[in-house]
Amino acid sequence: MYDLELFYKKYQKDGFVFPIQVIDLKNAKQCRIKLEDVEKKIGTLHYKAKVHTILTWVYKLATHNNILDLVEKILGPNILLHNATFIIKEANTPSHVSWHQDLTYWGFSHDDQVSVWLALSPANELSGAMQMIPESHTFGMIEHNTTKDKNNVLLQGQTVERVNEKNAILCPLLPGEASFHHGWTLHTSKPNRSSDRRIGLNFQYLSTHVKQTKHDNDSAICVRGIDQYNSFKIDQPATRDLDPIAIEKFIILDKQYKNTAGS
Repeated sequence: MYDLELFYKKYQKDGFVFPIQVIDLKNAKQCRIKLEDVEKKIGTLHYKAKVHTILTWVYKLATHNNILDLVEKILGPNILLHNATFIIKEANTPSHVSWHQDLTYWGFSHDDQVSVWLALSPANELSGAMQMIPESHTFGMIEHNTTKDKNNVLLQGQTVERVNEKNAILCPLLPGEASFHHGWTLHTSKPNRSSDRRIGLNFQYLSTHVKQTKHDNDSAICVRGIDQYNSFKIDQPATRDLDPIAIEKFIILDKQYKNTAGS
């Protein structure tokens, strides 16, 4: 287990920490197999929100102590899981993620948030691993431009211009390893030029006092501690994989998430 004090010190200084081993390589490979079996049944899950409401093993990963112990060090004892989503770059494709900050369009009242990106296949320079700018989380919100780029994974193609890329740090991960980053940390990822899929599972955690400022219908689930605020509707974690009723709700939740981020 990663030393909590060392982790927190590095996170506070740089705005990100990697690599953190969450699960072993064998478990990561099994998760990838499960994902690709699901894709054969219902199609791609790339950038679909709230997948923990339809897949039990995703919720199990989202609540893994190897993640939550570190999230608690950052956010405190009361933690909400707001979202779980796969971010997949197919082999030898031009898909990329422009320089951006996660919190720009989410509408949260506070920045007590942390993103955890768990690799289920190798993320390296060839496959388009994330790059981050150390200490950029201290800048606060930076102006983003909305762009039209069909190959940009982001919903609005939101882009921070004129980033000093010489300061960027590549964050390679082996399957089963994760990176943790602050919502104001500037980050990007280049296209996948490898012959394998680059598969990441991204979790978004919030402190329980955070609220959604855009509307009253956002949802989350308390995964550690107590939610004294009850500002979100409560997501129901999957009790069995691909339950038909859960899938119907999942489609609605995914649409709502995208509408929120796109407004």
